[in-house]
Amino acid sequence: MANQQLEHVIERTASTTSGFTMLFVGIAVQAVVAARRLIVEAAVGMVDHALRELSDQGIVQLDEERKAAMVNNLMVVLTSEQSSAPVLNTGTLYG
Repeated sequence: MANQQLEHVIERTASTTSGFTMLFVGIAVQAVVAARRLIVEAAVGMVDHALRELSDQGIVQLDEERKAAMVNNLMVVLTSEQSSAPVLNTGTLYG
């Protein structure tokens, strides 16, 4: 009888632990998604600000293709989990 009770306690503990683990994993996933959403929102704001400032101050005029390339590059850098390294373009942008 004691063995059956012990087995029952072990099964319930394992089941409860598994349930808590799944709950915590779900909470962690939700937290990561929420954090990534905030990162993307902030990055979009920074990219928008950069494009407006460059245009408003007459620093550079970009056609739509160059704007798209700049947006892509900035979004990758701003949302990446890895550090980025600058790349120097020694050619022309219009080649």
